[in-house]
Amino acid sequence: MPLYKTSAKFQGKLRLKKGDEVIVLAGKDKGKRGKIIETMPDEGKVIVDGINIVTRHQRPRMTSRAAPKTQTGTIKKPAPLPGGKVMLVCPHCSKPAKTTIALNDEGAKSRICKLCHQAVDAA
Repeated sequence: MPLYKTSAKFQGKLRLKKGDEVIVLAGKDKGKRGKIIETMPDEGKVIVDGINIVTRHQRPRMTSRAAPKTQTGTIKKPAPLPGGKVMLVCPHCSKPAKTTIALNDEGAKSRICKLCHQAVDAA
């Protein structure tokens, strides 16, 4: 038995992309909306702008002439959220909706909103 717990690799599929508008389903920011600024498919997490803000305390470091000075003091930045805690908001009907995958006219895959049956990727 290992002395420490190792994190298991994310087994599912992250169906969200950078730039998607999402709504938070659970946690301290439940009900808030924001745009995805980064996705981490290997971990199954997303970073949403303005959601799950954490405070980090950065000590000043000695900088060389080549390296620019970094921000010091208390820094507020968004932390990753699990992909299952957010839901895509359809750009056409502006409601949180599940999506399905369908082939478009050119033969490429696109995400389709299950409420309004419009392509999410086209918007």
